[in-house]
Amino acid sequence: MPIRPILRFPDERLRTRCEPVTQFDSELAVLAADLAATMRAAPGIGITAAHIGHLVRLVVIELDGPTSSRIYVNPAIEWTSTETQRNPEGSVSMPGVTAEVERPGTVRLRFQDLSGNPHVEQAEGLLAVCLQHEIDQIDGIFWLDRLSRLQRDRTVRKYRKLDKG
Repeated sequence: MPIRPILRFPDERLRTRCEPVTQFDSELAVLAADLAATMRAAPGIGITAAHIGHLVRLVVIELDGPTSSRIYVNPAIEWTSTETQRNPEGSVSMPGVTAEVERPGTVRLRFQDLSGNPHVEQAEGLLAVCLQHEIDQIDGIFWLDRLSRLQRDRTVRKYRKLDKG
């Protein structure tokens, strides 16, 4: 499970809508394992194949360490609650900066596992936030796009300052 290089903001591939996974084979399993290793090394709690330049709909999330790995292939949100929550968010592609983002508190999504089997899951709290964040990413929506213009400009300035430091 090699650690792969992570694309850095403002790489345009981070704003590209990813293609559905159609091949459920050992290459997909290796990609998922490499994503998990790369995410842990970053460190982070969520990552997509897009973060390492593979523009396919694959997400890995680990909220409670390596034994809590969740893999979502071709995830799509079917429903969101009206109640919202605000949480700090950031990106493995933009390390060192975070900003508060408001999102629905509960989501229901459909996805496939590494074998292609379909699933439906409802998530709330931090898992719901992570899923929305990573699904945005594979839809070509970078997390900065969820901020006000003022927040976005401040966050980008702070990142550029850190990146040069």
